[in-house]
Amino acid sequence: MKTIFSTFLAVFFILILTGSSPAKMEETNSPAHAKGVPIYLYHRFGHEITDSMTVMVARFESQLKHFQEQNYTVIPLRQLIDSILKKNTPMPLRPVVLTVDDGHKSVYTEMFPLIKKYRVPVTVFLYPSAISNASYAATWAQLREMKETGFLDYQSHTFWHPNFKTEKKRLKPDEYERFVESQLRRPKERLEKEFSAKIDMLAWPFGIYDEELMRKAREAGYVAAFSMERRDANGADDIMALPRYLIADKWIKNR
Repeated sequence: MKTIFSTFLAVFFILILTGSSPAKMEETNSPAHAKGVPIYLYHRFGHEITDSMTVMVARFESQLKHFQEQNYTVIPLRQLIDSILKKNTPMPLRPVVLTVDDGHKSVYTEMFPLIKKYRVPVTVFLYPSAISNASYAATWAQLREMKETGFLDYQSHTFWHPNFKTEKKRLKPDEYERFVESQLRRPKERLEKEFSAKIDMLAWPFGIYDEELMRKAREAGYVAAFSMERRDANGADDIMALPRYLIADKWIKNR
């Protein structure tokens, strides 16, 4: 089963970087609620594979080059959400969305130069407890520098990236409720303070969510949230659990 799954992901990733998209879209200006839009999810970038979430810099640039050569339009995540919520906003031809979770330092050192080179927007979901604290994370100064270019938008990835399933088992019901509220509200407040920007989108850590968590997120002021499922996002999806294609290089490192 593991071999089959690994093979599937390898084929999927090769298709993305060599000329195919996960779902061929018709050449139309249909709004996002009518036509699916692929949202790609990255974590870390490097010149060698150091962990399961690394994407090789050369492969990432190949994808950006492919988008440019094949007339895809990389749109801001905000534009997609506005289209889904308003249900009558047309989208450009062949739209795609790029997102990154966590705020790893390679977002600044490796991804940022390519974003400027190809002039494409990216939304980065941050968990503030790591920023300027963890050795693997970017700094607030680096994030502000990137934001000044206009290509970067920052949104919430909870405060310290918890596994909600684990915490629900560990904590008493009232403790868990307070914990969830804190993990949803604290990053929103901190990021809004740091960037003087609207923070109303959330990426679920580990892609874990349920009805209770989605309700809490709405109560905290989030208008959209994102999971990890390999299909295009459209208006048929729950706005608090929109799918994203997880991109990681380990599946094809030996090809």
